[in-house]
Amino acid sequence: MEGSPLRVLILGGGVAGLETLMGLRELAGNRVALTLAAPDDEFVYRPVTIAQPYSVRDRRRIALAQAAEDAGATFVAATVDTVDSKGKTVLTSSGERMAYDALVLAVGAQAIPALDHVMTWDDRSDSKVLGGLLRDSEEGYLERLAVVIPPGPGWPLRGYELALLITQRAYDGSVEIHTTIVQPEPPPLALLGDRAVSGIEAELEQARITVVSAEHVSIERGHRVGIVLQPSRQRLEVDRALAMPVLRGGTIGGIPADDHKLIPIDSLCRVEGLERVWAAGDCTAFPVKSGGVAAEQADVIAGDIAAIAGADVEPRSFDPAYALKLAGLPAARFIERRLATQEPGLAMHVPSTGVPVLTYLQKDLAAGWRGETGE
Repeated sequence: MEGSPLRVLILGGGVAGLETLMGLRELAGNRVALTLAAPDDEFVYRPVTIAQPYSVRDRRRIALAQAAEDAGATFVAATVDTVDSKGKTVLTSSGERMAYDALVLAVGAQAIPALDHVMTWDDRSDSKVLGGLLRDSEEGYLERLAVVIPPGPGWPLRGYELALLITQRAYDGSVEIHTTIVQPEPPPLALLGDRAVSGIEAELEQARITVVSAEHVSIERGHRVGIVLQPSRQRLEVDRALAMPVLRGGTIGGIPADDHKLIPIDSLCRVEGLERVWAAGDCTAFPVKSGGVAAEQADVIAGDIAAIAGADVEPRSFDPAYALKLAGLPAARFIERRLATQEPGLAMHVPSTGVPVLTYLQKDLAAGWRGETGE
């Protein structure tokens, strides 16, 4: 009936899902009735710092049911199999049918190893991978390192930052290391604009990190790791190679997807060809993935839906040029506020590493852990 709140169903309990949830409650108030649906019952916040190189520092966990309650929302533990965009319903894996007026897909993507026989970065095994490489460097087993950023959708920003973190840590310990980044051509950062590309290139040059390009690479195993760049056939020999994964989406019936099973969106993060359906985060076809990108897309969606619900909000587009700040970086502003107030007495020291912030990782520490210090 007229005057009823807009029913918003958010699928996914990661950065994009929670940022949309909290953003909509703040921007639209009681104009929206919110439901959060996710297969897991908690969100794990995984910032990384090299101050404690062999472990992920103080992972924060948010119970999704509690986060939903705090936002005046309903939480449902469910996985969605099919979306009926005409009937505005979703069918869950348990057979339950849920209705919506606005649907937000923040269902993430799967990290797939891009190369065989080398280490693959994954945020769930980050402490083991990073700690092992740093330990090898300190003990003299790692003199030459390659960080491979494959073509296709993925987390390229993490690749650049990891190369800088490991290299800087070695230099700080008076250990000589030669680091090479292998990136596709054109580089993924080109989507963020010329200033982002030139700025990051300058930081890599200052750190004496070599950057080479390849359409794809092949691996030759021996006493050392041989990386063959294609089509040039240039060969690199390194002690260790760390590859970033490629991302592939899941399959939800009724939702369009590209060859990578990722969801095409427009400038307002609306799913192309569907009404009242939005998508944010790793599940979208925007090829550069990061927590900052996910949060920015979620904020765009929250503003768009809030305006539809009647709030005095001016919708704005997701602009890749604005993503220059993603190299320096916007954390999730609504999630920040929750984490900063969840434990009011908490104040954490954010270490100065001398490494430029190229992804959301250290920015997350500074924003989400500042407690009452305001720093």
